[in-house]
Amino acid sequence: MEISAHLDALRREGALLAEAAARTDLTAPVPTCPDWQLADLVRHTGQVHRWAAAYPAKGLRAVLDATDRQAVIGPDPSDAALLDWFREGHEALVTTLSAAPTDVECWTFLPAPSPLAFWARRQAHETAVHRFDADAAAGTPGPAVDPAFALDGIDELLVGFLGLGRAKAHTDDPRTLLVRPTDGPGSWRLTFSPGPLAVSTEEAPEPADLTVTGPARELYLLLWNRLTTAQAGRTGQGGAVERAGQVELVGDHALLDLWREGAAIR
Repeated sequence: MEISAHLDALRREGALLAEAAARTDLTAPVPTCPDWQLADLVRHTGQVHRWAAAYPAKGLRAVLDATDRQAVIGPDPSDAALLDWFREGHEALVTTLSAAPTDVECWTFLPAPSPLAFWARRQAHETAVHRFDADAAAGTPGPAVDPAFALDGIDELLVGFLGLGRAKAHTDDPRTLLVRPTDGPGSWRLTFSPGPLAVSTEEAPEPADLTVTGPARELYLLLWNRLTTAQAGRTGQGGAVERAGQVELVGDHALLDLWREGAAIR
């Protein structure tokens, strides 16, 4: 996706998150983040927006330490001021990234064509996933993300985060999980083993131990650990076909449990 498309998504998803929070009690629990109330979710996302904006805005070449991070985030807002504070930080992030030169140099933590491309993409997906969390707290689903955006988010998670050895899921013998969207090109094959998780986007002739297929928007949420086990589908029978919503699992469903326990970014 182009930087402009990520910025459009960041702008849209942040506005939707604020709208969901505005129609919901801030003490409402967040089902997809069990330890949080809605106020915690809004505060966290607003803090991330301010933290992220500082890198391209100031051209910071190293990660902020705890003291500098707190200075960038500023004082913690009260619940009464929380939504205005969130909107201000979100707007400032969009403005910062929109105005930044394409060759801006600053710290990043995943491979990307440029620092600006990294921050636009990362904050678009950070905000979109948490917008889903806000919708879950509100008890009303918001609009589904665009398939192209969902595919991009799956790739960022699998190739970006987990392709760098961040997963803690291991198996004694190699086991494979194939992620295949039904509304977009490509697929991702994950190989669990005693070593680091291996991620490949190359088609392989042999079947996977578990194949997960469905619309990109549902796979996006499933892989970000935002669909419950019941929603994603599971049975105790290895090799069975299970369908829930529009997601289908064929093969050893224990690999989905392994994913949830050790591979997903939380």
